[in-house]
Amino acid sequence: MYRPALRLTAAALLLSGTAALAQNASPAPIADPALQPKPASAATIAAQKAAQAGLPVEDGRDADFAARGFLGSLTDPIIRNAQGQPVWNLAAYDWVDGPAPATVNPSLWREVSNLRKHGLFEVSEGVWQVRGFDISNMTVVRGANGWIVIDPLTTRETAAAALELVNAKLGKRPVSAVIYSHSHADHFGGVRGITSDADVKAGKTTIIAPAKFMEETASENVMAGAAMGRRATYQFGTSLKPGAQGQMGSGIGVGTSAGEITLIAPTDSVERTGETRVVDGVPMEFQIVSGSEAPSELNVYLVPQRTFLSSEMSTCSLHNILTPRGAKVRDAHAWAGFLDEALRLYGNRSEVVISSHCWPRFGPQEVSGMLASQRDNYRYLHDQTVRLMNQGETQAEIAERLTQPAELSQQWYNRGYYGTYSHNSKAIYQWYLGWYDANPANLNPWPPQERAKRYVAAMGGGKKVLATAKAAMASGDYRWASDLLNQLVFADPTNKQARALLADSYEQQGYQAESGIWRNQFLSAARELREGYAPSGARTTQSSDMIAAVPTQLLMDSMATRYDPAKNARPGQSINLVVTDRKETVGLDAGKNVLIARVGQPSANPAATVTGPRQLILALLFMKLPLDRLQAAGLKVEGDAAAVSAIQAALDPVPSGFNIVEP
Repeated sequence: MYRPALRLTAAALLLSGTAALAQNASPAPIADPALQPKPASAATIAAQKAAQAGLPVEDGRDADFAARGFLGSLTDPIIRNAQGQPVWNLAAYDWVDGPAPATVNPSLWREVSNLRKHGLFEVSEGVWQVRGFDISNMTVVRGANGWIVIDPLTTRETAAAALELVNAKLGKRPVSAVIYSHSHADHFGGVRGITSDADVKAGKTTIIAPAKFMEETASENVMAGAAMGRRATYQFGTSLKPGAQGQMGSGIGVGTSAGEITLIAPTDSVERTGETRVVDGVPMEFQIVSGSEAPSELNVYLVPQRTFLSSEMSTCSLHNILTPRGAKVRDAHAWAGFLDEALRLYGNRSEVVISSHCWPRFGPQEVSGMLASQRDNYRYLHDQTVRLMNQGETQAEIAERLTQPAELSQQWYNRGYYGTYSHNSKAIYQWYLGWYDANPANLNPWPPQERAKRYVAAMGGGKKVLATAKAAMASGDYRWASDLLNQLVFADPTNKQARALLADSYEQQGYQAESGIWRNQFLSAARELREGYAPSGARTTQSSDMIAAVPTQLLMDSMATRYDPAKNARPGQSINLVVTDRKETVGLDAGKNVLIARVGQPSANPAATVTGPRQLILALLFMKLPLDRLQAAGLKVEGDAAAVSAIQAALDPVPSGFNIVEP
């Protein structure tokens, strides 16, 4: 009985940076008035009015483009899994209409009003998109024999529902080909909702992906999966309910679905820009843009339809050079270069530009204009950050000084609904110079809690800090109030007044944020300060498909990062692992300081040999199930079982979460 649960739990250990929203958990009611969400303050209302005054002229183009070609949506807005549990609510943002409330930045409100539109939309002759069924879009092209699907959403359930809508509106056809635009789960995870292993193996469905897709998909988030997953709960607001005082999307979509993430390996790989394919009778050209938004990524030009799919290289927002949930920094210079290349290759050949998020833009001038303007946006951000960096300015100084030129900010699609100039300029600085600003005061400061205690003492104690923070709050200086109160909470997490006021300061900054993910982070922090952090509240929905895609060496290296040599009662011993279903042998050397795993290089003198399927090996090393229980399930141990138990005992449990807004 435990094996299905074992698969799900083991899968949840990995790739957790894409934790699902389930749109969204309803928070428990709060009794204490001081801990209740607050309305927009006078300072926030003033900030919203100022933001409104600085917005581009509303010409109606985005609303037109977002609605153009609408053919219908599902009657029942709730998409459920096989157990009947809801994984997506199409109607979760239907209430977004009319003027923005004071608790939502007016620019973000406008963005969500367009992103909330869901259903099947015709893009060009023989090309459609299903939008609003997930954070990403599913693009569908009519082939000679079936549907060509580009990016089958995040989960099996939403992809199946999207295909059901396509077949209902356009006539039922098989899926003849699937194209993964890049190596992030929201662009491949629903594949088993639209095709199967059997159809792929039989040649009925071709799966095309950019070069190194499987390697990048497997490695993304594995080493830092626990930290990324926890931070993703802030970025996507997984604990927040959609609402005027809650979650307002994620800038390029309303959220990620809570179903099952799946994966089928590609059958064809695109290696370089300019490669062509005739996919089920449809001529296509490809542009490789790996290293921009994803480490393995391609764009698709649909030749007969004169339609350019710009994947996630260009969307309705400035993107992230470094996503707040954490990842490897992206190359802004290369990103701008790929946009320039796309402009040269496809700008004058395209009638429509679509992407894997957001809505299309129609007309040659819109295509060229967007590609050129977004190129300039990333290039300006890069070049000016580097210019100021070379003049000695630090991350924080550059982020405060660097502002988007008016010519660029007047294009809605250049604005910071997802990425921002502030955190992107810091990412570019990090790309070149790392975290250290060369000031020795910042080379070896005290860690946050010890530093906070000293700051609070230097300022005259907690009461003085609290009084100063209250004055900052009253004046609308929420940034300074947060800085002060953060020190006080880290110095004394039991200070209820400080926690409540810090939550209030974060909340007002969340209300004012134009970026959907900045809003989510501020409001998530406020919620945890008021209600506390419950590790069990995070939801992960990864499947055994994802685990199967991860090479054993990468899994073993990840396991080794949890090795605490002080807990190993028998250092210096080795064991061998024989993974029967993979026909792999792994040598594990547990030394006094490090644990070294070598796939294909077994130890010559192991203290024990452990033999079994990969599932049971993972249960031993990741879930840390008792050895006798695993032996009863079929795991075979030859030699000294105590050596196996000693290594297992020296492995830290896979982290389930950690505090962020308090020590």
